[in-house]
Amino acid sequence: MTTLIVGASGATGRLLVEQLLQRGHNVKIIVRTANSLPESVKNNKNVSVIQASILDLSDAEMTQHVKGCSSIASCLGHNISFKGIYGKPHRLVTDATRRLCRAIKENDPKASVKFVLMNTTGNSNRDLPENISFGQKCVTWLLRLLLPPHIDNEQAADFLRTEIGQNDKIIEWVAVRPDGLVNEGEITEYEIHPSPTRSAIFDAGTVSRINVGSFMAELITDQDVWMKWKGQMPVIYNKASM
Repeated sequence: MTTLIVGASGATGRLLVEQLLQRGHNVKIIVRTANSLPESVKNNKNVSVIQASILDLSDAEMTQHVKGCSSIASCLGHNISFKGIYGKPHRLVTDATRRLCRAIKENDPKASVKFVLMNTTGNSNRDLPENISFGQKCVTWLLRLLLPPHIDNEQAADFLRTEIGQNDKIIEWVAVRPDGLVNEGEITEYEIHPSPTRSAIFDAGTVSRINVGSFMAELITDQDVWMKWKGQMPVIYNKASM
């Protein structure tokens, strides 16, 4: 079983890589540079490193890299800098999600492929009647106008919801929505909910990146966990923050 991870050099992506390796999983990662990867990852016999910018890959290259993977995880995000927020590519997460899914279908795999997308609680699941206050709706509207990464996250999840949908025979998906990411050294107790239990704007909770990596790894490796959340956008909080 092999998982392809994009965004593997990021703060959460590298933790997901480590979680999967601890579970004995084979991992293939696409990174612009391998310099930021720890030696324990670069030298691991179960890791295959592809140095490339994900959107610079040709369709043929993308299809080849996806081939043979039972799951794909995207931990892509925009750097927190002026260039990262307002510079190109504006639709990094969405375009990568579209192209990866197209590559999966191009390979016509015999078994369905899992796609796990790291998203955000700032994005509501429009498949459900989530309780969003008027104030939060106003702030979200402003975020769409002012912050390109926000609408990128929305459109990536919407692609999975509306274009892949619930009944695709080749691609199954989960969009994980963490709230208030923080750094911690160890996995702690966390809780998963179908929808936010608090306002992502006015009463945000917290969740450690390592807990997000743990949950994403559970989705990929534990079929019971996958079946519980398949086709949904679960929200994850540290238990202590509830």
